[in-house]
Amino acid sequence: MVRQWQEFFYDRNYESTPLVSPDFVKLADAHGIAGRAVRTRAEVEGAVNEARSAKGAFLLNFLVEKEDSVYPMIPVGSALHEMIRRPGKNPLVERPEDN
Repeated sequence: MVRQWQEFFYDRNYESTPLVSPDFVKLADAHGIAGRAVRTRAEVEGAVNEARSAKGAFLLNFLVEKEDSVYPMIPVGSALHEMIRRPGKNPLVERPEDN
């Protein structure tokens, strides 16, 4: 969300937010834990079903676009009732075909 604030309210003045992460699925595998990377909304349902049917621990790593936004969000210095909901979409429902 810090990156999102920088984009929306600080003219994309990104400071200390580029995230470089390891391959968490490989890391889980190295510890004997099954896992799967999810790259699109269309993959979510199958991945969750796979995780739920797994015996033991299962890691789901959801990969999102660098500038994908998270909603609802509260602008800097705003109150809860001033939150920004998902613009242009139903704020309560999101389906794989919305991708």
